[in-house]
Amino acid sequence: EVQLVESGGGSVQAGGSLRLSCAASGFRFDGSDLYAIGWFRQAPGKEREGLLCISSDGKTDYADSAKGRFTISSDNVKNTVYLQLNSLKPEDTAVYYCASRVGRCGVMVQMPGMADNWGQGTQVTVSS
Repeated sequence: EVQLVESGGGSVQAGGSLRLSCAASGFRFDGSDLYAIGWFRQAPGKEREGLLCISSDGKTDYADSAKGRFTISSDNVKNTVYLQLNSLKPEDTAVYYCASRVGRCGVMVQMPGMADNWGQGTQVTVSS
């Protein structure tokens, strides 16, 4: 059974940084299994938005809104994917989710419905 657990959210002031973690179980992210893990966010009253994705063979995909301030990385020993959030703005306030799918990222960033499994989310609040 695939499980994803996010952590690292919190409250920060504008301009600050956070690193979110997505710990995966039920598959190996060391290249022996081909999986992709993406990061998404959903602000109140808005649709879920795809941000970045990384596959277990190291390929990445970024949404335009994530380029420049957000970075995705993985620790394949820990089976964990990270989302580094820099230069945070109040409009980045949202619940951040990670999700996985079998295979590479494909269009998962553009189409969150392509994900197979989701974590429970972690709240990020940015104050001005």
